[in-house]
Amino acid sequence: MIGMNDTTGKALDGTAHLEQSIGKILGTPLGTRTMRRDFGSMLFDLIDRPINAATVMLLRAATAVALRQWEPRIAISKVGVSGTFAAGNLTISISGKRTDVAGPNSKVTLSIPIANLRKP
Repeated sequence: MIGMNDTTGKALDGTAHLEQSIGKILGTPLGTRTMRRDFGSMLFDLIDRPINAATVMLLRAATAVALRQWEPRIAISKVGVSGTFAAGNLTISISGKRTDVAGPNSKVTLSIPIANLRKP
């Protein structure tokens, strides 16, 4: 799929386009897109929870659910969470296979920064 870089306006495809799309999905709170209220992720609902193993598990689950619904180009095998939770800066690492690419090049590991995660 060919798209457009949301910063430069230049053409974007392949893994870079996939990474940008995942960033938009995870960085969009549910209910905030007009005419597409179910687009986005539940990451914002988890902001003020205690920082413990249960919250990290919920962050992983919210990521997997959102990407399963909105990004058919990746089949997820692992989701990791790192970053400074108190500052609201998270990095979601995603490992899996691209479903739009065949062969050995289908394996992918992405690092998606979710910077300044705040409730809208």
